[in-house]
Amino acid sequence: MSIVAISTSSFGKESTRPLEMLRSAGFEVRTNPSGRTLTSDEAKEHLQGVVGLIAGTEKLSREVLTACPQLRCISRVGVGIDGVDLGAAKELSITVVNTPEAHVDAVAELTLAGLLSTLRAIPRSDTSIRGGGFDKPMGRLLRGKSVGFIGFGRVAKSLARLLAPFDGQRWAYDVQEDGAAAASLGVRYGTLDEVLSSCDIISLHLPYAKSAHHLIGAAQLAKLKDDAMLVNTARGGLVDEAALLGFLEGHPKASAYLDCFEKEPYQGPLTRLKNVVLTAHIGSYAREARVRMEVEAVENLLANLGH
Repeated sequence: MSIVAISTSSFGKESTRPLEMLRSAGFEVRTNPSGRTLTSDEAKEHLQGVVGLIAGTEKLSREVLTACPQLRCISRVGVGIDGVDLGAAKELSITVVNTPEAHVDAVAELTLAGLLSTLRAIPRSDTSIRGGGFDKPMGRLLRGKSVGFIGFGRVAKSLARLLAPFDGQRWAYDVQEDGAAAASLGVRYGTLDEVLSSCDIISLHLPYAKSAHHLIGAAQLAKLKDDAMLVNTARGGLVDEAALLGFLEGHPKASAYLDCFEKEPYQGPLTRLKNVVLTAHIGSYAREARVRMEVEAVENLLANLGH
């Protein structure tokens, strides 16, 4: 019996349907034994003898892929495939597919929730009450705030629709402009510097690539308004976290909401700041979206394995 491995630790927890689909197709299923993101050595061991992988965010390097000669398809639960050495996969005839639509609403809604929570300092008030206090931190309105999207793909467009009732200007920076979508959503394109300097809220929505490493660093943060908010629900590595720490320490009216980090689990110094809200890379962790992503990942895998 051919083996399909699953590396994402939460797979099948919200619905058993994706697992049942694999077993009904005649595959033995090997689940993630660790309950967390696999290291490269663990991934190499986990993939021994498998023909297909339902992948999470673990790094699948050339070394890992070369050690798995039977592997024919990697089906990512989610959209980001930056953890896969695509050049090596191509050379080894391993097909790599993803689920580019299923996560969109979940990430857009989390982004909206995160920026509202940060604006109104909800976590600080919650922490105060749980600690026996009753502090009332002064927040700010979302209404009328200008929002800049760095990357204007599916999630950013979904977020733009959610933000429409709050008024305010909408800006976007993207190397590939979608003029029709921008016009319909009332979004104006600008350069990266224009978006950074013009907007109250900067929200990142682009995949990670080496060329985008620390796209937001000290030089870019220096262009922000003194009370700006930076939001990253896209990918760790896009933001220079040390530079962000310095910016937020030097600008106490500024703030940030981060759902992803360069190294996860994140335990760095940003946890000390009151003007930061942090979540544990939960962009796709809405029950409906998660089940849809897992089902689509299985469908993609089965199609590419000839089932």
